[in-house]
Amino acid sequence: MSVLFETSLGDLVIDLEVEQCPKTCENFLKLCKVYYYNLNAFFNVSKDFLAQAGDPTATGTGGESIWSYVASQEEKDAAAARYFAPEIVPKLKHTHKGTVSMAVAPSVNDEKGGCGSQFFITLADNIDYLDGKHAVFGHVVEGLETLDKLNDVFTDQDGRPFKDVRIRHVIILDDPFPDPSNLIQPPSSPTRPPDNSTRIAEDEDPLATLPDEEEERIRREKAAAASALTLEMVGDLPFANVRPPENVLFVCKLNPVTRDEDLELIFSRFGTIMSCQVIRDKKTGDSLQYAFIEFDKRDDAEQAYFKMQNVLVDDRRIWVDFSQSVARLNTSWSNNPKVGLHSKERGGFGGREDLEKTRRYRAAGRSDGRARDGYGMVFEVPDDRGTSRRSKRDRNMENPRDRRRRSASPRNRSRERRRSRDRHSRDHRSRR
Repeated sequence: MSVLFETSLGDLVIDLEVEQCPKTCENFLKLCKVYYYNLNAFFNVSKDFLAQAGDPTATGTGGESIWSYVASQEEKDAAAARYFAPEIVPKLKHTHKGTVSMAVAPSVNDEKGGCGSQFFITLADNIDYLDGKHAVFGHVVEGLETLDKLNDVFTDQDGRPFKDVRIRHVIILDDPFPDPSNLIQPPSSPTRPPDNSTRIAEDEDPLATLPDEEEERIRREKAAAASALTLEMVGDLPFANVRPPENVLFVCKLNPVTRDEDLELIFSRFGTIMSCQVIRDKKTGDSLQYAFIEFDKRDDAEQAYFKMQNVLVDDRRIWVDFSQSVARLNTSWSNNPKVGLHSKERGGFGGREDLEKTRRYRAAGRSDGRARDGYGMVFEVPDDRGTSRRSKRDRNMENPRDRRRRSASPRNRSRERRRSRDRHSRDHRSRR
């Protein structure tokens, strides 16, 4: 009756003494069947002495028998002893290297000691010190070279290997014992170690080296990821792993007089354009001489990229490339008047509505065709009472008919009657 341990250092085949230690062997085999030992670490390795495992917490204080484990898995509050009495057979001794024994826990407070799930494998011959204290129940018959590797691992002052040595998988080669009626085998082996180890992983090589080019690439990727995370935290990126769109072109070296509609007209022959935007200074409204053009399809953007490179537009030879910017995903940086901050949108001219109003006022011009040289009171300015007052210039330029209509309104008639009444009262008091 035997089991196969697949460890990170090699395989171990253990023959069990089922006739002389039936209870101990049944406990060991059933724990193997429920994957209790899978991904367990050898948490205590003493050179030329022993290697201990079987504690899921890897602290030396955990572990339990199969009967206690089964009781803990049931829905009802079933109680079972954590340990069972050790089967110490006098003729089974720690004579040869590879002897497998159950560790016997001492009695602590009211809890009676005994055997649970922890076991150890001797790494040398003739360790008589352990005879009669721990229960021998098996021997390693294949994999002695694996024990040699285990004996040579580097450990800390507590005997824990700096690099984890784990039991990757357990295969039961022969099991003569029937399963307990309430034992439920998990559908699959665990994929994560049961302990929270901070040691070097058992599949990690700390001395492995990469070519200089590969190390530089990894370093750049890590630096880029850190920078992207920083930009996300300060709000410049919507999320750190954002990628630039593949259907947006970046056009630069533009003439300052080139407008959005000019570029859209020129590039529209390659396909449907979703948006075309010349980037402008937020304060002055001047063109920064580059733009972003978003196509409906990626193929259209690729065709425009190959056809429009170094083309003459408004006496300037433009440069076209695929956009590497994700700033357009953040509408707060848009200078498109259709995208606004107030209410539903953010916008204005470079994100400022006051500049947009100024631009519209300049573009409107005067009725005689000449550009406006003065601003005056273009917009109504609320006074202290919350009403709008108009400039004297605007009132003087008003149509006389509108002025009479405004004075004939009920509100103005009431105001005139009030003023007339106050004037008569002052005249009456002065005559007295």
